[in-house]
Amino acid sequence: MPMRPCWVEIHTRALEDNFRFLSTLAAPHAELLAIVKANAYGHSLELCVPAVARAGAQWLGVTSTEEGVAARALCPDARILVIGGVFPGQGEALLRHGLTAVAWELSQLDELGHAFVASAGTGAIPVHLEIDTGMSRQGVAPDQLAPLLARFTPGSPLRLEAVMTHLFAADEADGAVTEAQLHRLDEALGRISAAGVYPEWLNVGNSAALLAGVGVRIAALAARHGMKTLLRPGLALYGLIPQYAPAFEQTEPASLLSARAQLQPVLQWKSRVVGVRSVPAGAVVGYNGSFVATEPMQLALVAAGYADGLDRRLGNRFYLLVRGERAPLVGRISMDQAVVDVTGIPGVQAGDEVVILGAQGSESITAFDHAEAAATIPWEVFTRIGQRVQRVAV
Repeated sequence: MPMRPCWVEIHTRALEDNFRFLSTLAAPHAELLAIVKANAYGHSLELCVPAVARAGAQWLGVTSTEEGVAARALCPDARILVIGGVFPGQGEALLRHGLTAVAWELSQLDELGHAFVASAGTGAIPVHLEIDTGMSRQGVAPDQLAPLLARFTPGSPLRLEAVMTHLFAADEADGAVTEAQLHRLDEALGRISAAGVYPEWLNVGNSAALLAGVGVRIAALAARHGMKTLLRPGLALYGLIPQYAPAFEQTEPASLLSARAQLQPVLQWKSRVVGVRSVPAGAVVGYNGSFVATEPMQLALVAAGYADGLDRRLGNRFYLLVRGERAPLVGRISMDQAVVDVTGIPGVQAGDEVVILGAQGSESITAFDHAEAAATIPWEVFTRIGQRVQRVAV
């Protein structure tokens, strides 16, 4: 049957083109691991995994073993990295589906080792060891590496395939924090080689690092330790360029200038007008009367609300696009509906397309626009789009 008119269009060709462009930007210094965690940043794992695979992605990054199993069903040949680590009881599924775990705790290595023994496996399990270089989130401190490195002996079922860290301030244009992190990482890599362990890959760097040209610095560090470089673009894959703070004072890096010209938005979020009504001056709109009409108005009801991911904080302070024009949101956003003012937009009627995020005519609304109005970040804008909102490949 026909669906409620609230949907997301995923431009899979744009995603493919974005991946190919970013791969060219990284070459010849590094390969890419495409981040498709959190349902591909809300874009749909089912649609995005095959798209990046068609574009040449050989590595995929997910949060959990569950996401990894889903990605494996879509892409049998990819290397799939479980970035959030392996939890108790997940080792068997991780091995059975050919997933690779990030680890930084002895208990995680134990889970993998026990699963290997129970499965009577052969060869060795690849592990990406995460180093905490200053974020204090996940990762082992460089001075606490010894007990973990002791698990990677020649007869161990574990093989240290890569070392990784997360550059938590790569979107800061002065680069001072990132440089300090890379220095700590360099020291950690020295400890690892001194222990007689030689990983193949250095897995470092997000979209902000790649676009700002930090990937070259990471590749130089990797080469000094006899390693290959793996970068992990996320937001840029989906057509958004991180906002650097403070902004570059002089000329932007050539990689960033090129990205502004080449990267394409992948997602458009749309709905339709349910109906249009005229209200007199003094009419109350929405819960708790947060908006009162000061003059006669034309109001359009839209089939999208906060349960679909339209942030409740946007009521009375944001707009949607109707007939190529900005229609202000009036009143509080409801669970399933919102109301926009179309008084100055001629001819609006039931069935008209409404753009929540994307372009219509000469106007556009970006995830950055949503984020600024709701005091959040574009990653959250994407990932809060509800599961009930149908994703459609176009």
